[in-house]
Amino acid sequence: MSDQDQGQSSKKYKRVMLKISGEALMGDQGFGLHPPTVERIAREVKTVHDMGVEICMVIGGGNIFRGLQGSAQGMERTTADYMGMLATVMNALGMQAAMEDLGIHTRVISAITMNEVAEPYIRRRAVRHLEKGRVCIFAAGTGNPYFTTDTAATLRANEMACEAIFKGTKVDGVYDKDPAKHDDAKRYDKVTYDEVLAQHLNVMDASAIALARDNDLPIIVFSLDEPGGFKGILAGEGTYTIVN
Repeated sequence: MSDQDQGQSSKKYKRVMLKISGEALMGDQGFGLHPPTVERIAREVKTVHDMGVEICMVIGGGNIFRGLQGSAQGMERTTADYMGMLATVMNALGMQAAMEDLGIHTRVISAITMNEVAEPYIRRRAVRHLEKGRVCIFAAGTGNPYFTTDTAATLRANEMACEAIFKGTKVDGVYDKDPAKHDDAKRYDKVTYDEVLAQHLNVMDASAIALARDNDLPIIVFSLDEPGGFKGILAGEGTYTIVN
């Protein structure tokens, strides 16, 4: 990594969006929530929260139900997508419980109104939660079918004036091909939005990448399985890929 890149990575972000997949919460299970894994991720978030960074989160729902797969199996797409949104709410509540066990005040904010379990999305209220040091977990996607949680994370990151999206994955950055299948896979230190789109690199879906590009919002892809990885990047260390 060049000195210029190192300087950029050591920037102290004040407010960030952490996007993780629902599959990240199921550990070695094939389905659902794995409490020790949820707790481990919550502890990773706490280390960054303790640095004074304001944190937004979006969690996918693929560990419970994925709308696109339901649609592929013959279910009407809109219904399948709404079921996927409800799965993200379940994951958000699970993460909230783990975070609050660690003493972090957390709010689940849903794009679908369900006042008994989550707050409705009101931008100014969410910003105020962040200013008070609360972690905001945005659930139910954008509230609309045909949009992924990647797009929801990018939308909320822009609305909350986040300085970067941190995409936690199983690998330590963006590769030109699947490193689990190809020993010669090359990891990028830096890649542009247009290169991600043109080369069909597996970062986020095209709508999310375009929205980030149009608003100059960097995406930092790192390994969520690496202990201390989230905090390390904020301290200018670790291995990752920056998309900008």
